[in-house]
Amino acid sequence: MKTLKRYQYERYAVLCNLAYQPTLRQTQYGFSPRGQRVISNRFGQPMIRVLWHVDKEEAIVVIKGSHNLYDWLLNLALWQKDCRDYQLPYAIHAGYAYLLRQESSPTRNQDTLGISVIDKLFETLRYLVAIGKRITFTGHSSGGALGCVLADKLERESPKSIKRVVTFGQPAIGGYAFHRHYCLSHKTYRICCDLDIVTFLPPLPLLYMHVGKMLWLYNGKIHENTPTWRRLALSLFSWIVRPFSYHLMSKYIRNKDFFDER
Repeated sequence: MKTLKRYQYERYAVLCNLAYQPTLRQTQYGFSPRGQRVISNRFGQPMIRVLWHVDKEEAIVVIKGSHNLYDWLLNLALWQKDCRDYQLPYAIHAGYAYLLRQESSPTRNQDTLGISVIDKLFETLRYLVAIGKRITFTGHSSGGALGCVLADKLERESPKSIKRVVTFGQPAIGGYAFHRHYCLSHKTYRICCDLDIVTFLPPLPLLYMHVGKMLWLYNGKIHENTPTWRRLALSLFSWIVRPFSYHLMSKYIRNKDFFDER
């Protein structure tokens, strides 16, 4: 597996952050004036943005995490639903499966009612692949989990069409069958930051498993593929001792900037 470069990390992180805003002016971030396709959820809120530049090979799919109360409640649908209707040999988290199958509200005059989020997305992706684009999927939280499934589906449909998958703070989305059949582990980077509890969810280790290479940003370092039990133990230990860390002189020294220079 190739190393994720710093500029790539920053680019995907910025786009995932911008995805939570109502609008995204793609030309400010190196994409073409007509290089954005917005896929909305059932409420008409932007859920997925596809971004590209006519002169560049990479197109980027940015998927937003849970952004309303209803979506947060869907996180509690911990049973699994099979994806055979999308030619995938495994089941995934039922709540996230619903997010993909929900009706996408029209965002353009030529859009029609009754088309699901996943079907509307793939209309755009098939066009981009046909003109020679390679697709990167990135997303935060549940958006990252959905990105893994969507990238896997596209790779099976159009081999070698995926450039990479980069997720931030994602929960697991499938079990052993998903872990076994997922075909992009060598191109998937799962970024976990410090004590992010969502990265341990759902709390059902025999039913849910992660895929790809984990990069844990912890204590000023990048730790690769740290076992979940060790990461959880270190996180719990950190939570316990954190109040005492504020007593250290190093903490007082770092806060010197609160005072005037005189």
